[in-house]
Amino acid sequence: MHSYQPDLRLQLFPVSASLEKTQQGERLAIAGLDVHDLAQDYGTPLYLYDQATLQQSLEDYQQALARDYPGESRITYAGKAFLCTAMAQWCHRQGLVVDCTGANEILLAAHAGLPRQQILVHGVNKSLADLETAISCAGVLVIDNLAELDRLTQLAQQSSDLPELWLRLRPGLSVDTHSYTQTGHLDSKFGMSAQECVVAARRCLERSLPLTGLHFHQGSHFHDPSLVKPAIEFALDLVREIRHDLGWLPQTLSPGGGWGVPYHEDDLPHLPVEEYVRTIAEALHSACQARNLPLPRLQLEPGRSLIARAGVAIYRVGTVKQTPNRRWLLIDGGMADNIRPALYGARYTALPAFNPHRQPVAPAWIAGPYCESGDILIEDLPLPEIEPGELLAVPVSGAYQLSMSSNYNGAARPAVVWLEDGAPTLLISRQVAGDLYRNDRPLPQ
Repeated sequence: MHSYQPDLRLQLFPVSASLEKTQQGERLAIAGLDVHDLAQDYGTPLYLYDQATLQQSLEDYQQALARDYPGESRITYAGKAFLCTAMAQWCHRQGLVVDCTGANEILLAAHAGLPRQQILVHGVNKSLADLETAISCAGVLVIDNLAELDRLTQLAQQSSDLPELWLRLRPGLSVDTHSYTQTGHLDSKFGMSAQECVVAARRCLERSLPLTGLHFHQGSHFHDPSLVKPAIEFALDLVREIRHDLGWLPQTLSPGGGWGVPYHEDDLPHLPVEEYVRTIAEALHSACQARNLPLPRLQLEPGRSLIARAGVAIYRVGTVKQTPNRRWLLIDGGMADNIRPALYGARYTALPAFNPHRQPVAPAWIAGPYCESGDILIEDLPLPEIEPGELLAVPVSGAYQLSMSSNYNGAARPAVVWLEDGAPTLLISRQVAGDLYRNDRPLPQ
């Protein structure tokens, strides 16, 4: 059995997390709030977002960019990681650009009050509705393919105020991550080849379209920053070619994002964000100097590394079951609110919210209530004796969980609560049964 180190697991929790001593024993608190009280007030499963952690993550990026990149820089928040009205409003206050995919995310961001210049639109198969909404609401539209550029050109004839256009380059270079989250390889569905980017740039210039940037992305949740260097070199070779042939230079270059985070104590220690930013900044600076190119604005997309640690999922154990080779802790959530372990083998850890320093007794398999054998959230995790009714807290739950959640088996999506300065704020109400059939229509009589 692997060692059980609750203090090491606690390092994965938000920066405001602590174990508070009470007359009953140690109790997990976040932002000074007892997790048990929050579960009592809002129910479980419950997702908590810690403002202090989110703010610290952003400041880490901002300070690293200010220190290591001599040119202008901006940060994009990945809406696909977790987006709701309140998150979009937080991004607005922080001056972040919000990356939206499709008309509905664009409209959510606009509803939250984001101005055009803080809305950026991605997508590999943008519909006419997506493009029309982007033209109306967005400051930047990233062109994924030549067919999309042609559709946009037709729509542009009806609008005098287009967003800035970036070209999405497919560099043919991926990073070391799960195949499902690689995006930069030659056969990726994302982006255009270098030759297609040249054609797209020529068409934009011939049609007087506002082409201002170049974007690429190699994959999500990688841990070696040096893997981005060859793609930066490739992109700037393309820029040099386009400047020579067409006289165009990008004002902005975005090497995407995707920097990974530790999800499990076995992932510690982990390279800090500062190392990732420094590597990109130095690579871009030196590559521009070598090609006699001016420094573009550097726009980073932190993705999960901005928000993942800020989120904690709270579950209640309902049943403890022993099979010949496993101790099962069956909880009230699972693949309906976190599909990542079932989808691509994401590995999490958990901490009992009460007296976590109890002696471990055996590994546990933590699984949900859904009718799938793959509904296993965590495997082979050392834990103390756990009784039905106890709470388990799963850290690093802030990204790509709620945004991929479902109503499988009639699951109601959980409540989401923001924690700031010792006060909770409900961001998203828990679904109720009526929400699941609100849009249904009966068969004709």
